Amino acid sequence: MKNTNFWEMSDSNLDEEKLLDLLLAEEGITMSSAETISLRTQDINNKEKNPILSFAQQRMWFFHQIEPDNPFYNNSIALSFNGFLDVTNLELSLTALAQRHETLRTNFNVVDGQPVQIIAPTQAISLSLVNLQDLAADRQSIEVKQLIKAEAQIPFKFSTDALWRTKLLKLSKKSHILIITIHHIISDGWSMGVLVNDLTSFYQAFCNQTAPTLPVLTVQYGDFAEWQHQWLQGDRLASQLNYWKQQLDGALPTLDLPSNHPRPSTQTYRGAVATFQYDHHLTQQLEKLSQRSGVTLFMTLLTAFTVLLYRYSGQQDLVIGSPIANRNRVEIENLIGFFANTLPLRIKVENNPTFEQLLTQVQEITLDAYSHQDLPFDFLVEELKIERHLSHNPIVQVMFALQNSPLPSIKLPNLEVSQIVSFDSGSARFDLEMHLWESPEGLRGDVVYSTDLFDSDTIQRLIGHFKTLLGGIVSNPQRRVAELPILTADERQKILIEWQQTQTEYPRDKTIAQLFEEQVEKSPNAIAVVFRDQQLTYQELNQKANQLAHHLHTLGGTANQLVGICVERSIDMLVSLLAILKVGGAYVPLDSNYPQERLAFIIQDSQISTLLTQENLSTILKEKLANTLTNLIYVDRDWKTFEQYTSDNLNTSLLTVNNLAYVEYTSGSTGIPKGVCVSHRGVVRLVKNTNYFNFNPDLVFLQLAPLSFDASTFEIWGSLLNGARLAIMPPHIPSLQELGQAIRQYQVTTLWLTSGLFNLMVDERIEDLQSLWHLLAGGDALSIPHVQKFLQQLPNCQLINGYGPTENTTFTCCYPITSQSPIEKSVPIGRPIANTVVYILDSHLQPLPIGVTGELYIGGDGLALGYLNNPKLTTEKFIPNPFTPLSIDRLYKTGDLVCYLEDGNIEFLGRMDFQVKIRGFRIEISEIELALLKHPDVREAVVIALASPNGNKQLVAYVIAKRDLDTSKLRSFLNTRLPNYSIPNFFIFLDNLPLTPNGKVDRRALPTPQADTGADILGENWESAAPTNADETLIANIWLQVLGLERVGIHSNFFDIGGNSLLVIQVHNQLQQMLNRDISIVDLFRYTTIKSLAEYLAINRANPDHDQKLPDPSRDRMINRTDKQKQALKLQQQRQPQSKEKR
Repeated sequence: MKNTNFWEMSDSNLDEEKLLDLLLAEEGITMSSAETISLRTQDINNKEKNPILSFAQQRMWFFHQIEPDNPFYNNSIALSFNGFLDVTNLELSLTALAQRHETLRTNFNVVDGQPVQIIAPTQAISLSLVNLQDLAADRQSIEVKQLIKAEAQIPFKFSTDALWRTKLLKLSKKSHILIITIHHIISDGWSMGVLVNDLTSFYQAFCNQTAPTLPVLTVQYGDFAEWQHQWLQGDRLASQLNYWKQQLDGALPTLDLPSNHPRPSTQTYRGAVATFQYDHHLTQQLEKLSQRSGVTLFMTLLTAFTVLLYRYSGQQDLVIGSPIANRNRVEIENLIGFFANTLPLRIKVENNPTFEQLLTQVQEITLDAYSHQDLPFDFLVEELKIERHLSHNPIVQVMFALQNSPLPSIKLPNLEVSQIVSFDSGSARFDLEMHLWESPEGLRGDVVYSTDLFDSDTIQRLIGHFKTLLGGIVSNPQRRVAELPILTADERQKILIEWQQTQTEYPRDKTIAQLFEEQVEKSPNAIAVVFRDQQLTYQELNQKANQLAHHLHTLGGTANQLVGICVERSIDMLVSLLAILKVGGAYVPLDSNYPQERLAFIIQDSQISTLLTQENLSTILKEKLANTLTNLIYVDRDWKTFEQYTSDNLNTSLLTVNNLAYVEYTSGSTGIPKGVCVSHRGVVRLVKNTNYFNFNPDLVFLQLAPLSFDASTFEIWGSLLNGARLAIMPPHIPSLQELGQAIRQYQVTTLWLTSGLFNLMVDERIEDLQSLWHLLAGGDALSIPHVQKFLQQLPNCQLINGYGPTENTTFTCCYPITSQSPIEKSVPIGRPIANTVVYILDSHLQPLPIGVTGELYIGGDGLALGYLNNPKLTTEKFIPNPFTPLSIDRLYKTGDLVCYLEDGNIEFLGRMDFQVKIRGFRIEISEIELALLKHPDVREAVVIALASPNGNKQLVAYVIAKRDLDTSKLRSFLNTRLPNYSIPNFFIFLDNLPLTPNGKVDRRALPTPQADTGADILGENWESAAPTNADETLIANIWLQVLGLERVGIHSNFFDIGGNSLLVIQVHNQLQQMLNRDISIVDLFRYTTIKSLAEYLAINRANPDHDQKLPDPSRDRMINRTDKQKQALKLQQQRQPQSKEKR
């Protein structure tokens, strides 16, 4: 033991436990963890047959069949030799090493349908020498790293290659580096220590011409593999398996760490390593905390890592893999081989415990896992029948290990040997691995990460957050885990202070009416508004508004009185708005197209007694409203009455910016409208002296949005409070052609469009947008292909993505988009506009780091006063600001999921309401929609999750295609871009997406898959359907034989009915023999139903070069609209404020 260096073994605290086991074994006492069942039986040591594979080797071999040319499970070690190196003796030592350990002479092949070990009797090693003596020192260092990485990336062929190789680098006469690359199927981390120990012993013996001082190996790895299969049976197996099944019961979580890139459909195992060092003082504090808590340092660090993952992901249920040496039997102590096991530690961070409480839970979980460590992880995966996905690892996506210290320097005759510690192999077997070592300088660590998911900057931040977290833990372990700090000091300063410096000077103490009257004084004769063949100057508009305001005043109009307005887009609408504001009232928009029930609710809830409307709407309103109003004023018919009043300004000096300007009703999540109360200051902050847009008198705005949509606030007051011209669209829903004509006729410079209308204009009439100076779009996430087309064809028009809830007065964040903008993944919503602050917080109101998803909270002068007559909802959504400055005392809880990008811009990720989990996987709806939009024949796409009759959630994609589109080709397109659990189950093709009155996609109005469309959502006979053709029958017969079943349905999943990775190999072999053709084993893994596999085989038979990917059994139906759905959509589209032009 004292001469053994346990390299890369998980958890150095096991050394004492292992020593105890060995001492007990020497005394003849056996325990479960020190059991020394003899491996030396005549049957097991029967060398006349090829040994079977251990459970771990079986899964490794299966991985290799899926991707035979991969280097991802190559392990490398680099040894530095300083002094005189005898190369001949080194070669002899390597040869002797291979002779001592059968694993180094082992290949793998299939015999009688089963993979077995093929052991060569001898193996001579000839060193490959690379001379680097002529290179400068700095160049040598670069070359060494490149050579080590290159060696690690060369794959092994299991059936023919020696599964380890060596290369010697000569730096000078007295400096060499030996690179040893060995496949994981014949080695593990502990094996590396054994290898170096044996190699140096042999080298010393050859140099001294003496026998090596090494213990006799009584067994070899093949003996262990045979014994493992015999031992793991009966009560032993039941005890181990029951424990792990209990631990992993229920839906297993899939860890979704915030990533820089979408998860690819198939793991590439490309990776990188980030190395770090924490100081000695922090390490000492962690050790003292561990001692006080009665736990090991590993347990403390694992608990901290759990907290980090919890804070990063927001997931309370976590499974973290911990590698364990699994060498708890004397006979295998000194063997090179794949013994290491993975313990899936399931830790639940519930009810926001203190760190100490969580540490106690982790200690209990870890100790229990150690006592059940004999069940191979790979055996457990098969037993649990985990759903297979090529996109990620089963059960465990992250690993954590506290390793033993690297090998200390070894003194040999005229030579000193040491290990070169960290180097990058260019691969990653998991999403993320954290390996820590204790060193004299403190904790040293490596983070191995998938470069398909993460950028290096993200991992460097994670390392900094872990250090901050550890510091917070040792300072106060009684603190609750959600409150422990993770932001570094610099990041906290940047996120909470620097990025919130948005204050600008603007007339924050003036009302809309006052600012409009000031503008009238500045430019009385400038054209204020144009509508059809009418136009008014600022002075004329002001005079008309004053006359109507005086009339309202005689009816008792006072400050904060709510006045309804149901007026179509027209000059009368502007006059009415100004009049209401001048008298101190607040307008409540009512849309005549609203259902009677909604209109009645708004009038009752707002308690308005006065309504301004037009005569042509009187019939509609009387039918819907009956006699609920005291004053019904017709602003078009009664002008002779209004003209009797003076056109002088009213006295507005008593009005304040905190007075209500308007109350806008938005649809609540419960379906009940809620009235958002917006103040004058909120509107003024939006359009005066702001930073997202240069308002000036030279602009021409188009007033297009319904008054009940807060984009109208930007259009109307952005124009009238800055001396610009406002062109008003006629009140009917315009066609695309009419919209383009208005832009040209009125010489519009500035236009706001909902994202849906933006897409239509870009697709159908982009030439009509050529004269624009500015186009602002939003309301929903912008389509990247449409944005890119716009930028390419209209480079001189400034395109701005505008984001903001009604509760923060139209805009919260804006992002100017250019051809250089990074919009490959999504279009950012940008930064907060002037006099606005935003925070990205977790569920405990803690600020989150850059790149980590959280909920957006908004504060500043644009914030609404609350919800009308709904104090409970106001308290729930408008919360006290937990941060400074004190001038911003409230925050609005948006329900929107976002994250910070590195440059301070914000990425919108979706609504919390739309978060979907299917079969334990978190589904990113936006990623699916983005993937669909990348198809050249897809114009628009929306994806939702619907519950099927049996309660399972199914993904449904709604697609507007540019031309006829085949569903199978669309699925094939997605299969190469998304994990298979993200592929929609059903596709519904529509002519247009239904929109809300505000122009957003109305997800509630999307048609559901119906039985009469041919979409059987998991019907009763779905699973048991019989084969219908020769290919299906052939596959079914093979399945019946391999699985030992009497009956199988063409839609049954192979792995759900007893299949496992080894049985896949048997199916693969039989299929190839019976069809007399090559079939990739990956295809059997991808097409896991008889139906999908038969369809794949049929297509490839017709076209051998065809590479089309087919759907799984629940995804083979295309849905077209029923007549009822077409009729419903037609009615819906008639209500839309914009519609696609019919040609």
